[in-house]
Amino acid sequence: MSENKERLQKVIANSGVTSRRKAEDMIVSGRVKVNNKVVTELGTKVAKQDSVAVDEIVIEKEQPVYYIINKPRQTLSSVQDDKGRQVVTDLLSPYIEQRVYPVGRLDYDTTGVLLLTNDGDLTNKLIHPKYEVDKVYVTKVKGIFDKKDLTQLKKGVEHEGERLKAVKARIIEIDKRKNISKVELVLHQGKNRQVKRMFESLGYSVEKLRREQFGTLTLGNLQPGDYRELTPHEVKQLADLTKQNVK
Repeated sequence: MSENKERLQKVIANSGVTSRRKAEDMIVSGRVKVNNKVVTELGTKVAKQDSVAVDEIVIEKEQPVYYIINKPRQTLSSVQDDKGRQVVTDLLSPYIEQRVYPVGRLDYDTTGVLLLTNDGDLTNKLIHPKYEVDKVYVTKVKGIFDKKDLTQLKKGVEHEGERLKAVKARIIEIDKRKNISKVELVLHQGKNRQVKRMFESLGYSVEKLRREQFGTLTLGNLQPGDYRELTPHEVKQLADLTKQNVK
């Protein structure tokens, strides 16, 4: 009977060291050893008893943990910053033992739902567009939005060589006196600064941006900077979501 083996990048991701995508970069760049030998082949599989080290530190598989946070403004969706700015893990690290990292990114001044976990496999699925996980944003922009603009957002806009599009878009509110519009977008993509870039392409400046929902997760009563651990049911809902939507 053949022993069960897993891909090296998945083992690294599941240990909580980093995401699977970054684990692949580490392997290719020669930063990973298996049984004390450098491995650079992405197809490498390892067994449970194999020793895996990243940057000379042997990894141990952690129990997966899952947290939702209402990311505040002026906070980076990262685990560290060379400029000394606050990162989202600073808000959790004094209170939890496991090393977690954000699933996807929210801009520095964007608030709202952010998932943090050490489950690299689920992370990879939740952020990949092919799994069609909804990310719902509410945006306040300067200017009066119209149906033509909504159609363009769903059709897609070109920005810096990338095609950016919304799955759904609707106008929530228009204040003609203040010349302000509130617009809701549903995205499956997760490009850098995507929402702001889409509105800028149509000539609108974004004044406020909040992510209201990520997959099945919503903010509930969480205030900016507050977080909580997900229930087992919520974790199962996220996992089920990636199974249902994959094509």
